[in-house]
Amino acid sequence: MAWTKFPHPDDAYVYTAATLKKAWPRLHVGDCEPFPKKAALVDAWIAFHAGEFEKAAKLGLDAGVEGYAVAHKASCMYATYLEKSDKKKIAMFEEVAERCERHQQEQPDNAAAWYWHAYALGRYAQGISIVKALAQGIAPKVRNSIDKTIALAPKHADAHIALGAFHTEIIGSVGAMIGGLTYKVKKEEGIKAFKKALDLNPDTAIGRIEYANALVSLEGEKKMKEAVKLYEEAAAVEPQDAMERLDVEAAKEELEDE
Repeated sequence: MAWTKFPHPDDAYVYTAATLKKAWPRLHVGDCEPFPKKAALVDAWIAFHAGEFEKAAKLGLDAGVEGYAVAHKASCMYATYLEKSDKKKIAMFEEVAERCERHQQEQPDNAAAWYWHAYALGRYAQGISIVKALAQGIAPKVRNSIDKTIALAPKHADAHIALGAFHTEIIGSVGAMIGGLTYKVKKEEGIKAFKKALDLNPDTAIGRIEYANALVSLEGEKKMKEAVKLYEEAAAVEPQDAMERLDVEAAKEELEDE
């Protein structure tokens, strides 16, 4: 089954090996991914940044464990933003999470193995409902993988976003008291994680969206003004690739819904 095409193709997102290397620090400030050594993986990342997610995932998987980071990022971004079928979406996140467990065994010091595990399980949990996911014992696995990512790559802004979302989702599902006692989550810790992410990656649109969502979830109406400001800032980010464009479009949709 062919993947849905990226709906905003733009020449600005099509990099060559040379321009990709130059843009790499800005493009990967969120995930601290090192520039690939193999030409095949450079091609996979070029496909990813251009929005050719299916091609990026295939090239990544063809390269074996070395290509898991790009394959998982492409699969997760595609499933999050472009896959219409909830069933397929959940299946993709499950698949990524399973592969990440193999990746962790083969490359335990690779932050991507832990981060994409946390991301995929987190999105899977949202897909089946957080309450069901908590009953399945997913929360400690997600938290462990986020903590591992941050231990391996303290400047991994996306992992700090994930940590903020983790605190928020659990408090939103079971309340602050049970969340604190059972899962060691705190509202203040969640907010702190989002602020850290914005410090590490000032250009993050998704960090602002998730932070805004968290403020509304945790504080309700009284934080609506602050949340709208964050959505506006996210919508104003100048996207450097297809993923950032999808984040920016998501922020614009949030503003239309307000």
